[in-house]
Amino acid sequence: MASKTIVYLAIAYGVFVAATPLTNYQRFTSTNNQLAHNVPERQSSGSCEERNGRFPVPNQCDAYIECIDGVPEQKLCPEGLLFNPEARFNYPCGYPIDIDCGARSSRQPPQPTDDCPHQYGYFKVGDHQNCGQFMNCADGRGYVFDCPEGLAFNPESYRCDWPDQVPDCDAEAFLGFRCPEVRDQGIFGGPQFHRSTHDCQHYYVCVNGRPRLHNCGEGNAFNELYNTCDAAENVTGCEPPESSLLNEPLRRPHLF
Repeated sequence: MASKTIVYLAIAYGVFVAATPLTNYQRFTSTNNQLAHNVPERQSSGSCEERNGRFPVPNQCDAYIECIDGVPEQKLCPEGLLFNPEARFNYPCGYPIDIDCGARSSRQPPQPTDDCPHQYGYFKVGDHQNCGQFMNCADGRGYVFDCPEGLAFNPESYRCDWPDQVPDCDAEAFLGFRCPEVRDQGIFGGPQFHRSTHDCQHYYVCVNGRPRLHNCGEGNAFNELYNTCDAAENVTGCEPPESSLLNEPLRRPHLF
């Protein structure tokens, strides 16, 4: 891969949209300056519905007609992107998830590279047991990102989501935890909480029998008595080692 980094960093071509239950990210919006050098050869064809504007090409979803002072010019979006008729004043090409092609089903042939199946787009990395990464392809170069801990990439929504909400992700294999079967949840029902067997900081919430991983954060632990995060020293078996307490600065009383 051309580069690998975590999802919190931006790349030259933008940042992935990841609206998750934990964190929200800004959607990448292409600009003319970023993609101008990738626009294929232009053709003078079609007609103008208005004197100025951009209009769809019948039967083709990644082509459009740009009219300037009544002069039509047919253009192609960079391969992997589609024409958005609603983008009147912005860059007119966007990701397939955002655009309804209707009857305009034709597209230019794919232009795959060693990294990417298309020149532009977001694609899943890994299999059903390794669901936490995705690739952003820009100009045929692939950039691999990690979803936030415990989340999986959903290729149907371009989001990092709970793994039980991603159809092609095995949540149990991905998280390494299977929710115990609960035959009678009582009159209250609701989710079930389970502390991780690997450390005190993590815990699982079972929703409809499927696991979701949570993190209490450094210095905290999951308190099973209250089903919530608590200071580690308040949770039996999770107290910080005495050596760490000895390293804390000595607090002396103020002298008046």
